[in-house]
Amino acid sequence: KNSEKDHCAPKKCNGSLMQPSNMVCDPRDGKPSVESVRKLAKDFIDQYFASMKRRNDSEAHGARLDEVMNSIDSTGTYELTKNELIFGAKTAWRNAPRCIGRIQWNKLHVFDCRKVTSTYEMFEAICSHLKYATNKGNIRSCITFFPPRNDVKTEFRVWNSQLIRYACYRQEDGSLVGDPANLELTELCERLGWKGKGGRFDLLPLLLQANGEDPELYELPSNLVLEVKLRHPDAGQEWLEKMNLKWYAVPAVSNIMLNIGGVEFPGVPFNGWFMGTEIGRDLLDTARYNLILPVAEAMGLNTKKTASLWKDKAILELNIAVLHSFQDDNVTIMDHHVATESFMKHFSNEMKLRGGCPGDWVWLVPPVSGSATPIFHQEILNYTLNPACLYQPDPWHYYKWKDSVMKKRKNKLHFKELARSVLMTSRMMTKAMANRIKATILYASETGKSYAYSKSLQEIFNHAFDAKVVPMDQYDICNLEYEALVLIVTSTFGNGDPPENGEYLAQALQKIVRDSKEDQYVHHTNILIFITNNSVKVSTKQNSFSNDIQSSTQGVLANVKFAVFGLGSRAYPHFCAFAHAMDTFLGELEGERLMEIGEGDELCGQEESFRRWAQEVFTSACDTFCLREQVNLEDANASLSTSKFERTDFRVVVHDKQVQPNVIKTLGTMHRKKLSSCRLIRRKNLQSEESGRSTILIQLETKNCENLNFCPGDHLGIYPRNDPDLVKELLSKIRDATDENTVVVLEAKREKRSIIGNLKYWEEDTRLPPCTLNMAFSRYLDITTPPTPQLLKLFSECDVNQEESKRLEVLSQGQSEYEDWKFLNNPNLIEVLNQFPSIQLEAALLLKQLPLLQARYYSISSSPEIFPGEIHCTVSVVTYHTRGGTGPLHHGVCSSYLNSITDDEEVACFVRTAPTFHLPLKDNIPCILVGPGTGIAPFRSFWQQRLAEIRKGVNSIHLVAHNGCTMALLFGCRNPNHDHLYKQEVAAAMKEGAISHAYTAFSREKGKPKRYVQNVIMSEIPDFVYDIVHEKKGHFYVCGDVTMATEVNKTLLKILCIKGEMTKEKAQEFINSMKTEERYHEDIFGVTLRTYEVNRSVRLKGKEKSESLSHK
Repeated sequence: KNSEKDHCAPKKCNGSLMQPSNMVCDPRDGKPSVESVRKLAKDFIDQYFASMKRRNDSEAHGARLDEVMNSIDSTGTYELTKNELIFGAKTAWRNAPRCIGRIQWNKLHVFDCRKVTSTYEMFEAICSHLKYATNKGNIRSCITFFPPRNDVKTEFRVWNSQLIRYACYRQEDGSLVGDPANLELTELCERLGWKGKGGRFDLLPLLLQANGEDPELYELPSNLVLEVKLRHPDAGQEWLEKMNLKWYAVPAVSNIMLNIGGVEFPGVPFNGWFMGTEIGRDLLDTARYNLILPVAEAMGLNTKKTASLWKDKAILELNIAVLHSFQDDNVTIMDHHVATESFMKHFSNEMKLRGGCPGDWVWLVPPVSGSATPIFHQEILNYTLNPACLYQPDPWHYYKWKDSVMKKRKNKLHFKELARSVLMTSRMMTKAMANRIKATILYASETGKSYAYSKSLQEIFNHAFDAKVVPMDQYDICNLEYEALVLIVTSTFGNGDPPENGEYLAQALQKIVRDSKEDQYVHHTNILIFITNNSVKVSTKQNSFSNDIQSSTQGVLANVKFAVFGLGSRAYPHFCAFAHAMDTFLGELEGERLMEIGEGDELCGQEESFRRWAQEVFTSACDTFCLREQVNLEDANASLSTSKFERTDFRVVVHDKQVQPNVIKTLGTMHRKKLSSCRLIRRKNLQSEESGRSTILIQLETKNCENLNFCPGDHLGIYPRNDPDLVKELLSKIRDATDENTVVVLEAKREKRSIIGNLKYWEEDTRLPPCTLNMAFSRYLDITTPPTPQLLKLFSECDVNQEESKRLEVLSQGQSEYEDWKFLNNPNLIEVLNQFPSIQLEAALLLKQLPLLQARYYSISSSPEIFPGEIHCTVSVVTYHTRGGTGPLHHGVCSSYLNSITDDEEVACFVRTAPTFHLPLKDNIPCILVGPGTGIAPFRSFWQQRLAEIRKGVNSIHLVAHNGCTMALLFGCRNPNHDHLYKQEVAAAMKEGAISHAYTAFSREKGKPKRYVQNVIMSEIPDFVYDIVHEKKGHFYVCGDVTMATEVNKTLLKILCIKGEMTKEKAQEFINSMKTEERYHEDIFGVTLRTYEVNRSVRLKGKEKSESLSHK
C-alpha cells in the first residue's frame, strides 16, 4: 500500500529533493502512535505469511498476529522473529525506490545483532560484516541489524554515513583536503581525540553509539578495508597513476533507517557493490573531491571552451579507468548499462508479480549517458512501501551529550595496537561470526546411518558454526529460504525413493521447483523419475556476478549455501538417487552449491568417503563465510574420528520402578512412528523339506489396528527381536551386567551453574527407556551390524591389551583396513568381542553408542478384500556363512525372528506406502508381473485383488480373453519340486480369471540348463511382451533382487530394439517414457551377503572408483 503522506501535490513536484518528507524519519518528531504501529505491523505480518502461502489459512498466522497486537498494546512495539527480520530486510531493499541494483534483493545476507549491548560489540559485528562482504573482492550484499529504537536517548547508531569513508581536513586558507562530504564528521572525530594524517584518502574511524552512552571511536583494521588504485587501461595514459587516486571496494551505507512493520532500526549498516559512475561522481562532483579540472588538465584537454566537451571527456575517461581498475583487481563492480538493463528486468518482473515497482526516476537514471539507457525512456511511479528504507538526520544535530565539555578522550581501540595484533582481532571476529552463522544439517534415513553421519558432521561444523541436526520430517520448509547454510545427509530407499522421513521435504521441494518452472517440467509423483525425465539446471559452485545481475529473477534459495552427501550401495541401479534429487532441487532453486555432491558406498569405503567429503565441505564453508584463517582445521578434522563418549560421564543404575514399559509404545516413541501390535495367526513353510532352505508365509492378525490400512503393493515394516542366544552371549561379556529381570536406566552426568558455583548431577538419559539389559539388547539396540570405526575406537580404550589395542586403533581409522575387515567377516558385536577378548566392556558404553535396531520391510502378500483383518508377508529365512561360505553361520535378524515367534507375542508393525508400485487405476489395463523367488510376494496381493473384483462382479471373467484384463505372471525359482512358491494358488487364480498367463523359469532343474525369467521373456514370449508394453500401453512390474532386475531391463531393451526396430537409444527413451507414464514399476531388493560373489564384484568396482576420486 502507498504511504498516506504523498510527497508531491497537484501544484508542486518534490521529485528532485534529496530527502522528501515521505522518505524521512526524524526521531525528534516523537514515537509513532500505537495505532500506526498496529496498522504497519498487521500489514507486515500479513505480507510475511502470504510469502509462505500461509496467509489466512493457518493457526500460526492468527496466533502470531494476536501475539504482535498484544505486545503493541502493552509496550508500544513488538519483537520480530529471526525469519521475519530476514524477510523484512529483503523486502525493504526490494521496495527501495532509489536503488538500481534491487534485482539482487533475495540474495541479501542478514546478520542479526539485535542483542548487542555496547559499542565494542557493535564494532565486532561491523568487522565481521566487512570481512564477509569484502570476500577478497567478490563482494557480497549483506546487512547487520543492531537493536531497534525504543527511545531516541538509548538508540544504537553508526554516526558515519558509510562504514568506510575518507576524512576531510579544513586548511588554514579555507581549502579542503579529502572528501568534503565528511567534513563535519571528521571535525567531530578530531574533537573526540582522533588525529588523522592529513591526506586525501585517510580512513575515518567509526563513531558508534549504544544504549544511551556517548558515542565512541573505533579505528578499522587496515586488513579489513579493500581499496583499489585507479589506472587507465590504455597505453600512454600514465597521467592517472600519477594522480594517485584510489577508492574503497565496499559501499556500506550506515545512516539509513529501516522500518519493518512499525519497528524502527536506526542502526543497520548495509552494502551492495558499486556502479562505476558512483565513484566517478564522488571524485569529480564539485561538492566532493572536485577533480574534474585536474583530470582534464592531466589529460591535456582544452578546458577554456565548454564546446570542446572537456568535462564530458574527463568524466568518460575516469569512468573507464574506474571500471578497468576494479575488474583488473577482481573486485565486483557494474557499469551503468548493465545496471540499468538489470533494473528493467527487475521492473518487468515486479510488474508481473506485484503489479507495480516503486522507483525514483531522477535517481535511477545514471549520471552518464542517461538517454542511452532503457530507464531514461521508462515512466516510473515513485511511492513508498513498508518495509521501507528511510533517511534520518545526522545524530550530531540532535544528540544531547552527557560529556558537556566534550573532553578529548583516548580512542578506545588504537589503530597501532590493532595493526600489531591482526590475528587477535581476526579471532575476535571469528567468534562473533560463529555465534551468529547457523548451519542446519538435515537428514533422512531408514537405518539410522544418515543420522550418525549427521551427528559427526555437526561435530566438525561446531568448530566454526552453530550447527544443529534436524530430521527432514520435522523441518519446516518455510524456514529454508532464511537459512545461511544447509547440509543434507541422506540415504536412498528401494529404487531411488526417499527414506520415509524424507518424503515430505522432497515433495515440498519438488512442488516449489515445479511451480517456479511450471511450463518447463513434466510433473511426476516419483522423485527419481522427475529428476530423470526433466532437464534440470544444475548450479555451479559459485554463480558468476554477470549471470546474477543479468538474470530476470533470483531463485527462492539464492542466498542459501548448501552441500549434499548421499549414502547407498552401488549394488542398486540408482545409486544415491535421492541424494542427487535433493542436490538438483536445491540447485534448481538457485542455492549456491559449496561443492559437488558426495557419495558413500556401503560396500566400499563409505566411512572414508564421508570423512573426506565432510572435511572438504567444512573447509569450503569456512572459506565462504571468511572463517578459514582462524579455524584450526587439524582439530576440526580430528573430531570426525573422535567419539564424544566419556566413560566417567555415563553410568547404569537400578531404576526405582522395576516395571518395563510397553515395547510397542516405546518403539513407536523412539522411532517416531505410529506402530500397531499384531499377532501371529499362521506360519507356513512354502518350500519342500528337500530344498534345504526355507521361505515362510506369515499371516498376522490386524483387527483393531487403525494404522494398518494398505493397498496391494505396499510394504509392511516390522521391528524385530535379536537372537536370544546372541543376547545371552553378549550379556556374559559385559562386566557390570545385571540379571535378566532387573530394570536399569542409563544416566548422564550434567552440570549447571548456581550461586555457589557449578553443580554436577546425574540425570536420566532419554535415548532408551528404563528396561532390563536383556530387553535393551533384544528389542532396542542393534547387535548384529558390524561396529563403526568410532565404536572400535572406544573399544580400544576399554582396558584392552596392547596388541589388541593397536589392531583396534588401525581399524578405527575407517580406511581400507576397516573396509576389508568388515567385508570379509561382516562381524556382529559378539564376534568382535571374541576376536578382541581383552576388551573390558561396560553396559553404559553399549547403551549409549550402539545404533538402534531398525525395522525391516517386506512386500505385503495379501489383499484386504480377500483376507480382511489380516496382513500377509512372504519371507525368505536368511542364513549364510561369512567369508565366502567358510566363516561363521549368520542368521537374518527379522526373518529368524518371524520364523520363531509364537501366537502370543506382539509384533510391532507399520505400513509404508509404495504408490509407484500399485495396480493401475483402470482394471482393463494389461499387466506383466516379473517376480522370481520372494519377488512374487507383492504379486500375490495383486492377483488376490483381481480375484476380489471378479467375485464382486466388477469384472466378468469373459473380459480376460479380450483387450483388458491380461495379467501375466513370470515366476522363477530353482526347482519345480522344491521352491515353486504359491503354485496351487496361481493355478486357482488362473482358473478364476485373475491371472491370464503364467510362465516359469527353473535354474536348478536336474538335467536341464539354467533358465531365468529374462531367458523366458527373450526366448518364449518376446512378441507377447512387445505387444503389451508397446502396442497396448500396458504396465510392466519387476520385483526381486537388483541383479535380476537389471537383466530383465536389458532384455526388455533388446526386445524393443528387435521387435520395434528401434536403436538402443530410442529403446531406452521408450523405457524412460514408460517410467514417466508410471507404466514401468520396480520393487528391488538389495543383494544380501549370501550373494558373496555379486557383492565382491560390485565392491571391487566401487573401490576402483573411490581410489580414482581420492587421487583427483
